[in-house]
Amino acid sequence: MSSLYKPFSVSEGPCKDAILRRGCTPLQHPAALTRIPSAGGGSTRTFTPIPNIYPGQRNLAAAAIGGRKITHPWKAILAGGIAGGIEICITFPTEYVKTQLQLDERANPPRYRGIGDCVKLTLQDHGLRGLYRGLSSLLYGSIPKSAVRFGTFEVLSNPMRDATGRLDNKGSLLCGLGAGIAEAVLVVCPMETVKVKFIHDQCSLRPRYRGFFHGVREIIRDQGVRGTYQGLTATLLKQGSNQAIRFYVMNLLRNWYKGDDPRRDMHPLVTALFGATAGAASVFGNTPLDVVKTRMQGLEAHRYKSTLDCAFQILKNEGPQAFYKGTVPRLGRVCLDVAIVFVLYEEVVKLLNNVWRTD
Repeated sequence: MSSLYKPFSVSEGPCKDAILRRGCTPLQHPAALTRIPSAGGGSTRTFTPIPNIYPGQRNLAAAAIGGRKITHPWKAILAGGIAGGIEICITFPTEYVKTQLQLDERANPPRYRGIGDCVKLTLQDHGLRGLYRGLSSLLYGSIPKSAVRFGTFEVLSNPMRDATGRLDNKGSLLCGLGAGIAEAVLVVCPMETVKVKFIHDQCSLRPRYRGFFHGVREIIRDQGVRGTYQGLTATLLKQGSNQAIRFYVMNLLRNWYKGDDPRRDMHPLVTALFGATAGAASVFGNTPLDVVKTRMQGLEAHRYKSTLDCAFQILKNEGPQAFYKGTVPRLGRVCLDVAIVFVLYEEVVKLLNNVWRTD
């Protein structure tokens, strides 16, 4: 090798500190070398600066420079938790009404004649606080649920983004599915089971549960830890399809809106509109799974041998329309839920980027 292509050593010459600060490594390959004069004014030395990072990290760095800023997973976890906590405090009454209507089976006979009647009777019997019965269990679950959801999505999606930070629609579908499964196993199934039992318990003549921790203690004492994982299969199907649909639609609309300019900012109102659209799509796509999940987690879950048996009995005894019980209140809640969560998540991430440097 001629002196022209003699590798440059970071241990000599005035460029040492600059190279080390940039985290670069010399590369002995004459096809892509940069000529650098030696410290003593002698022969020209050469090197190629290569970022001292893994290939996956190099893609993320390129994306952060060329387009949408990559969200660090820890930022996603924190922002998701904050967004989830605020959102559930706003939308819980609609979740309560939806769950009550789904538990109000025809054979009882039904107690409620509709959404308005459910709200009216709840206010009469329990006051305004009645619409927030079970909030504690859902609040304890909503914060880690959103944290796990967005954290998992960023972990899965970051390596799949191109040099501009854009994620294709297939990738968003798969990453959303993975995020939904993760939140179902780690958070949603046990917390939703407790929530449904709390709400169902209120319908009984003598409610047993005096609060979140008392309820959890009673459930585990009576049924073991498995008692908090009733309806796991239905929950996996519901949450997996939920987040797959939502992240897919949201990513599809975001890519359409930004077009060829990945740096184009999205106004919070645009984010809210896209989030509400994604929420509506998920409602119509998996409300039957939500109905089955709710029945499997209620106090009458022992009536069903399995998730499939639950679906069969609902179809046999109540007809196909029963699979869409509570659709209207769920539609309102989910559209508001997803819109709020995506807006809050994006805004909290922007705030964190200003005070927490991770790149």
